[in-house]
Amino acid sequence: MRDFATSSDARVQAQLDRLAALSLPEGRLGLDTMRALLARLGDLQTRLPPVFHVAGTNGKGSTCAFLRAMLEADGKRVHVATSPHLVRYNERIRVAGELISDDTLADLLEEVLDAGEDLAPSFFEVTIAASFLAFARTLADACVIEVGLGGRFDATNVIEHPAACGIAALGIDHERFLLARETGVPEDPMARIAFEKAGIVKPGCSLVTLSYDEGPTLEIERAAMAAGAPLAMRGREWFASVGAGIEYEDRHGRLALPLPALPGAHQAENAALAVAMLRHQDFVSVSEEALGRGILEARWPARLQRLSVGPLTGARETWLDGGHNRSAGEALARHFAGRRVHLVLGMLANKDPRGVVEPLAESIASISAVPVPAHEWHDAAAFGDRARAFPSVKAALAELPDDGLPVLIAGSLYLAGEVLRLNDEAPD
Repeated sequence: MRDFATSSDARVQAQLDRLAALSLPEGRLGLDTMRALLARLGDLQTRLPPVFHVAGTNGKGSTCAFLRAMLEADGKRVHVATSPHLVRYNERIRVAGELISDDTLADLLEEVLDAGEDLAPSFFEVTIAASFLAFARTLADACVIEVGLGGRFDATNVIEHPAACGIAALGIDHERFLLARETGVPEDPMARIAFEKAGIVKPGCSLVTLSYDEGPTLEIERAAMAAGAPLAMRGREWFASVGAGIEYEDRHGRLALPLPALPGAHQAENAALAVAMLRHQDFVSVSEEALGRGILEARWPARLQRLSVGPLTGARETWLDGGHNRSAGEALARHFAGRRVHLVLGMLANKDPRGVVEPLAESIASISAVPVPAHEWHDAAAFGDRARAFPSVKAALAELPDDGLPVLIAGSLYLAGEVLRLNDEAPD
């Protein structure tokens, strides 16, 4: 599956068409192609500002959003690379605080695609190379880079000396790639996931993580020890309790921090991880005041986002979340505990259809199954007998009863992007 992208700019679209033609050869793993591509471009990964590199199954994008907001609240210029995009491809590359312009994007993609034409790079490898090209050519104080898939073989994992690496919440996802049979890797699924994520650790670089069960913890400990990397794990090297605010503590002292403006109890965990990453490195300083202000100012679209009044949703209370696995379903269930909600669900065919529905079962008033545009998706039958099929989100919303209950649109970031586009809420 590829990440489809379109642009209203003709020069950008010409390069996106070239990107769309790329494919990852079946069975190709490793970073050789990415390193060869970057070598032709001048080994950009060696010329980046201090990098904060974040992996995880759930929450890594939100952690990146908190890192960016905290750094910017301290007056820093910050580059950011995240994925996937929701509405515009430009969202993947933020240069010194601003989404990359169409003119610059067209030039960078053309340069990277021309340089690697005979290497057969993937969509994501080209995207990351273009990001690094932009970051290396523009002065900034820090980079925040989100792992795309896994960690060990992810295209971002060519960074040599990050300021800090972080691992957010773990869960089962992308099983075809992350749980593929391989000699010398853990057999337990969660331990294997941790093994893949911990593959981003680098010698001497702080590895900052949440707390996990025994199997994942052991794999993370092994990875840190093998790399000679200081490990800062929640509950051991740093602590965070969530109540009316976030009470944070580590060897540097205690902090009383606010709760995030981002909805969802899990966002306090992501904010605490971002704080820990900043406090367990020596490359970029951030004040306590900036940490708190960043927690309040961070925004991350399509993650328990309450949509504005718009052409798609009208004035009805409507929430949007790109969550598509059980861990995300459990976070949604906590947010809507004690409330009834109409669920509009679109999920890719390679995702577990029960992952979101089962945790939310006690809150679901109805299930409307919709397609995920330009992808293969689960039909209504996959979500149980109660689910009704509709040709689009708009059609599903039109058939919901006027009963005052909120609506939750969930199941796919690709679907979320379409919803934001239709409701005139493209990320900026």
